[in-house]
Amino acid sequence: MALIGTPVQNGPEQAARARDYEVLIEELHARLEWSRAGGGAKMVDRHRAREKIPVRERIDLLIDPGTGFLEFTPLGAWGLYDGNLAAAGIVTGVGTVRGTTCVIIANDATVKGGSFHRETVKKHIRAQDIAAENRLPCVYLVDCGGANLNQMEEVFYDENHFGGTFHRQCRMSAQGIPQLAAVFGECTAGGAYIPALCDEFVMVEGQASIHLGGPHIVRAAISEIVDRHDLGGAAIHTRRSGVSDHIVPDEFAALGRLRDMIASLAYSQPIATGRTDPADPLFDAAEIPGIVGTDLSRPFDQREIIARIVDASDFHEFKPEWGETVVCGTARIEGFAVGIIANNGVLFAEACLKATHFIELCDQRGTPILFLQNTTGFMVGRDAELGGISKHSAKLVYAMSNTRVPRLTVVTGSSYGAGNYGMSGRGFRPHFMFMWPNARLGGMNPDVGSSVLMDLRRASISQGEASDAELAEHEAKLRRMFEEKSDPYFCTARVFDEGIIDPRDTRRVLGMCLSVVNLRPEIRDQRPVYRM
Repeated sequence: MALIGTPVQNGPEQAARARDYEVLIEELHARLEWSRAGGGAKMVDRHRAREKIPVRERIDLLIDPGTGFLEFTPLGAWGLYDGNLAAAGIVTGVGTVRGTTCVIIANDATVKGGSFHRETVKKHIRAQDIAAENRLPCVYLVDCGGANLNQMEEVFYDENHFGGTFHRQCRMSAQGIPQLAAVFGECTAGGAYIPALCDEFVMVEGQASIHLGGPHIVRAAISEIVDRHDLGGAAIHTRRSGVSDHIVPDEFAALGRLRDMIASLAYSQPIATGRTDPADPLFDAAEIPGIVGTDLSRPFDQREIIARIVDASDFHEFKPEWGETVVCGTARIEGFAVGIIANNGVLFAEACLKATHFIELCDQRGTPILFLQNTTGFMVGRDAELGGISKHSAKLVYAMSNTRVPRLTVVTGSSYGAGNYGMSGRGFRPHFMFMWPNARLGGMNPDVGSSVLMDLRRASISQGEASDAELAEHEAKLRRMFEEKSDPYFCTARVFDEGIIDPRDTRRVLGMCLSVVNLRPEIRDQRPVYRM
């Protein structure tokens, strides 16, 4: 291994870049406050008046004291629904309960009654998929009004709609992955299946109810008048129907009982035997914003980022003198071994072959791979095609798609076109993916994309059919479209990642992710199957 990184020269340009980036960080934290505010002060006050605990406080009480909670996509639905669906109405993430690492899925009843919108379903499913691929118990904190009936085509029909959450729940339970729940409020229609499909669950007396059809549906369907507690309250379902396994007097007791249920599982999770004692980087992560800046046209050396997130800034670089637009090598983050593939610009054929070879080595060794994306894509042009870029980039995509080791992705700058694909973009199902607030992600960058579409536009119209002013206006509109749709908040609002993170928190976040993927038993039982 070898020391990597250089001290930052604190000149005026560095200071200006850091100040510019601080604006992005302040914006991120302001928007995260929107997420944490739930349905707003009025709804939260009403929630508390009913002796109910806000959703993130429930999670804090559930997880072990002094441990962290890695929340997924807290800015889901940002900018959608007139800003009235904070965090998409659901909080998901990974936490430790009685020593067991679990995925936690918690409805926020202060946001649209905890009902499932399009983004709510996507967050729920994404959390379940993380649980399934890492064999983590699923813990549901249920306070759910069922599907949003105004979005039937978005939440009901398809395999990845609301029904897909129940399919996953059934499959995980059948595979021996525990499914446990606490019910805090009304669970009607599809929401009733969340606890009903669990292995074991608890209900809060006087608060919780479960019914396939609520009082209004019952009245409309069979003209029966009944309130929700007589229809499916905690007492009815625990003492008479047998639907519920436990009844408790309040939410604190429910969370305590849920903790006991998780402890009683005696669920075996592998220990990361190859982990070493963590060592802080030699260079300060607080310097990352000034290194990166906000101008994506200005390159930066990913080695300087690596030096500020890996243990002891110690990095063994692979083929450092060849394929220089991609940096590959091995290091440790929070004591966990990791292979790193990082863009230092456009991907040429040599860079593709180098990264492909390195993926194969990580696959043989059972080493998880971290992709740091900052690329405009694969090289184009006649020379590139003569050099085999189409085939060599396909080799990278193939190797990345078929490696058996976990993949983590962080977009540190640009991530455009097929470069996103080759570098383990969301379409290739990385185990975790995050973006920085300066990042951009899209099919093409705004300059190229708007230029391509304008060329097509000009080719499709007759001479004189559109004035220069009209064409300029159309080009500006196209550019705005590309810029809007490559914005990180556009992406995270639609649950295309696990969240936007402060670059200074990258090491901590990756450490938590590596601790999760190292719970997979197969990561330490790899067998080489191919070489380049």
